[in-house]
Amino acid sequence: MSFGLTFEKLLVIGVIAVFLLGPDRLPYYASQLARLVRSLRQMANGAKDRLREEMGPDFDDVDWKKLDPRQYDPRRIIREALLEDDPAPPPPTVTPPRKSAYQQHKEKMEAAAGSPTPFDTEAT
Repeated sequence: MSFGLTFEKLLVIGVIAVFLLGPDRLPYYASQLARLVRSLRQMANGAKDRLREEMGPDFDDVDWKKLDPRQYDPRRIIREALLEDDPAPPPPTVTPPRKSAYQQHKEKMEAAAGSPTPFDTEAT
């Protein structure tokens, strides 16, 4: 965890601390700061060890990046949603045009012309 502190920023903080605290109190506060950092690190490691004990072997399989709250930035979510490629719309279904009654009758007559005409012997 660097908290965005670069060497230059730390140097500026150190120079300000020298002027504010003075050379006689600076070593005491520096040792207090080091002690605080050590205790915070021990607490974090203790919490991690306790979590590892309680979760068992599944602790190592956890993807911690998925649990990072910074990934839920609404601006990023909206930007990604807008930039996603929309799925291609399904192709339009083509329905054949409806035939008129005349066209249907004409097709029946053409089909019947190829077959022999029914002959009723009793009618004549």
